[in-house]
Amino acid sequence: MSTAASPPDRRHPTAPADGPAVHDPAAAGRSDATGPLLSVRNLTVRFRRQGEEDFVAVDDVSFDVRAGQTVGLVGESGCGKSVTSLAIMGLLPKRGNTVTGRVDFEGIDLLSLSPRQLRDRRGRDIAMIFQDPLSSLNPVVPIGVQVSEVIERHVGLSRAKARPQARELLSKVGIPDPDRRLSEYPHQLSGGMRQRALIAMALACRPRLLIADEPTTALDVTIQAQILALLKELVQDSGTALVMITHDLGVVAGLCDRVNVLYGGRIVERADRHELFATPRHPYTNGLLASIPRLDAPRGQRLSPVPGSVADNIPWDHACAFAPRCDRPVAACREVTPELVTDEAAPSAPGGLPRALRCHHPVEPGQESR
Repeated sequence: MSTAASPPDRRHPTAPADGPAVHDPAAAGRSDATGPLLSVRNLTVRFRRQGEEDFVAVDDVSFDVRAGQTVGLVGESGCGKSVTSLAIMGLLPKRGNTVTGRVDFEGIDLLSLSPRQLRDRRGRDIAMIFQDPLSSLNPVVPIGVQVSEVIERHVGLSRAKARPQARELLSKVGIPDPDRRLSEYPHQLSGGMRQRALIAMALACRPRLLIADEPTTALDVTIQAQILALLKELVQDSGTALVMITHDLGVVAGLCDRVNVLYGGRIVERADRHELFATPRHPYTNGLLASIPRLDAPRGQRLSPVPGSVADNIPWDHACAFAPRCDRPVAACREVTPELVTDEAAPSAPGGLPRALRCHHPVEPGQESR
């Protein structure tokens, strides 16, 4: 690869027009006054199955993410969280699925872009941290090469000039002895260091939007805390918008500003983090919170898991999908599809969508499971 001239400092707002895209954190923060950085509207993903009806994995999902904001997508495995993120990134298989709706990033619908245009944005403006670092990293390519190639592709540096930046990134995410790690392969790193290497790759071009798909899965609690602290610092220092996909409400409590609870591919509750934990309205949200072990619970008290599994549901088109698992069903739950009703009177984050609920018989304040 030929050596390219060093690009202007990406932190400086006055880079020339022919230089690489500039990410000015201060400007990112100011964009909050004009509208969301990412606006997802009526996103629906259908998977085609031969001889059977289409399977709807994501069903009419809408949410906003603003610069410097962390928005959570929460729910059990199979609720559509990861498919939502893959649809936003344009990483779903080319065949066997249909994606409809709008995904506006800085006013441009990502779903309307060509594969080449999406590749130009992925890694530079939008980055993703995948759930399993061992399967996400190339096992036969050194870590240094994998981090460097992101910089080569989007910034235009040669590998020789990109390598010092890759070393700096590994050091920034807390990988010890980064000079040695540059030459090591993924199997030579611990799970925590592999996850940090993925984060380094995601941060290589200082993206304006970062999607983290359960980045703490299979890590011990100490490493989990370090990874979450790193992501929180990133959002605070650079104004990066973060979409956190997780089933762990402890992660939500410590990191997210706004929370979208998904079930059966649809949002069943949306609220500010503090409101959600103080007054969960949907029985599913209430059940998820009740199933968390509490330090102040009496010794020997049994946990209260949500009964059944995500497979125990009924189609949304004529009922509430959560009805078979609900502890407070009414007749309408199996006969009428609940609409996502917004609560205009409830306070919401500045510029964000208001609190919303999809339920025929919601939990009233004071009735929450504790």
